[in-house]
Amino acid sequence: SVNCLLCVDNTFASPALQKPLSLGADIVVHSATKYLGGHSDIIAGIVVARDESLGAKLKFLQNAAGNILGPFDSWLLIRGIETLPLRIRQHCDTALQIAIWLQSHPAVEKVYYPGLPTHRNHQVAKKQSKAFGGIISFTLVDDTEEAANAVVTGTKLFKLAESLGGIKSLLCHPAQMTHKSIPADKRRVAGVSDSLIRLSVGLEDVSDLFHDLEHALTPQVKNTVLKASRNKTATLTL
Repeated sequence: SVNCLLCVDNTFASPALQKPLSLGADIVVHSATKYLGGHSDIIAGIVVARDESLGAKLKFLQNAAGNILGPFDSWLLIRGIETLPLRIRQHCDTALQIAIWLQSHPAVEKVYYPGLPTHRNHQVAKKQSKAFGGIISFTLVDDTEEAANAVVTGTKLFKLAESLGGIKSLLCHPAQMTHKSIPADKRRVAGVSDSLIRLSVGLEDVSDLFHDLEHALTPQVKNTVLKASRNKTATLTL
C-alpha cells in the first residue's frame, strides 16, 4: 500500500537456514564472502529479487558498472555452496553448545544467541529458521574495553578478525574494531557495550573451542573478584 520493497540481508542465516523470499521479502542480499563461500578465500556478494523484471534491472546495472565476479572466484563460490548444508549444521550445533556454556561462566554477564530461550527473538527465530546460526555475542562482568581486549588476545583457536562464516573460528571486539569510529556514548546506546565480544564459531572440535575460551576467560574471573574486593575495601574506608 505504501509502494515499498522489503530487502533482507540473509548473510548470517544463509539459504540453508532461512529463505526470506518465501517469508515475504522482495529482495535478498548475501555477503557471499561469509557462509556461502565458507573458506574465507573470496570477496563476493549476491542479490536475489522475487520479481523477474526487477532482477533484470539489477543485473543490467551490475553488468554496466563492471562489478562482476571473476571466473575463479565464481568457481570457489560454487564449490563452497556445495558443502553449505553440512557446514551450517556443524556451525549451529557447536554454537548452541558454546552459547549454553558461556551462560554459566562466571566471567560472562550476558550472552546473545537466538538459540537461547532468553533471547528476545528466540520464538521468531524458531518459527522462521531451521536452526540458529554460528554467531554468538557476549559481554563480560567487567564491562571494560581492557577486559575484552585481554580475552580476544588470549585465545589461540579463535583468531582475531572482523569477518565471519568461515571454517575457522574467529572473534572480534566491536568497540575497538567494527565500531571504533563511533563515539562511545552513541555506541553504548546502540547496544554495543565496551566489553561486547562477537564469536564466529567454526568447524573445530567443540571441546577444543571450550578449552580455548576457558583459557582466555579464566583470568577475567580472578580480575573481577580482585576489583570487587578493592571496591569493597574502598567503600569501608570511606
